[in-house]
Amino acid sequence: MDIGKFKPSLVYTIYIASTPEKVWDALTSAEYSRDYFSGFGVEVEDRVGGAFVLRAPDGSVHISGEVVAYDPPRKLVITFNVNWPGLIEALGETLVTYEIEQSGDAVRLTMSEANDRPIDEDILSGGRAGWPAILSSLKSLLETGKPLAVKMEPPKRMLEALKRLGVKVPGM
Repeated sequence: MDIGKFKPSLVYTIYIASTPEKVWDALTSAEYSRDYFSGFGVEVEDRVGGAFVLRAPDGSVHISGEVVAYDPPRKLVITFNVNWPGLIEALGETLVTYEIEQSGDAVRLTMSEANDRPIDEDILSGGRAGWPAILSSLKSLLETGKPLAVKMEPPKRMLEALKRLGVKVPGM
């Protein structure tokens, strides 16, 4: 995979009163992620080329990918591909990067989502709504011990745009 051809379409930076090690653990373990990621459990094989899996609350694989860079507790790069028929063919792979840096008494977490081709704004609207809620809930969990209870509506613009591309969206 030539990650040089991937261009960020979404970038979020958040400051968390925590340590790089705790942020890393929260990003790479199902134990933490189920709390801040709406019941979804992250599984990361701890090596480049290892598997990345995001399991839905029912245990099914919702997102799968591969570990592209693994540098605890500083940087994790993964392919992040929703398992819907036709999605990767229509959009190509998605690359998610987490960069963790100490910043005074806090940690600066920068998450970016990148694609190897231009992606329609309607499709990007799903991530633009979801990532801030996920990262805010992560921050809350690490700082207070409680995740945020963010009520999210299904990303209608994104789902309709995917449907127009011929992607088989569950429930549509």
